Amino acid sequence: RFRIAGCSDSDGGEMYTLDGEEKWYADFINKKGVEPQPSFIDHISYVEGTYESAEANQQTCRQNLKLSAKAMK
Repeated sequence: RFRIAGCSDSDGGEMYTLDGEEKWYADFINKKGVEPQPSFIDHISYVEGTYESAEANQQTCRQNLKLSAKAMK
């Protein structure tokens, strides 16, 4: 399982994958986690609070981005 996350000043993303397949991603526009799994497989659910954790990670990422930009000037 892999977690992929990133941010910019105005955008960001976070998702989880397994064997190259997207299993969960944060939809920051609609403020929810999405599990884009087809109906014919055994559904994998993520724990309650995964979306809220993704939001917190984005805030941390943006803060670190600001600090890095300031340090590189």
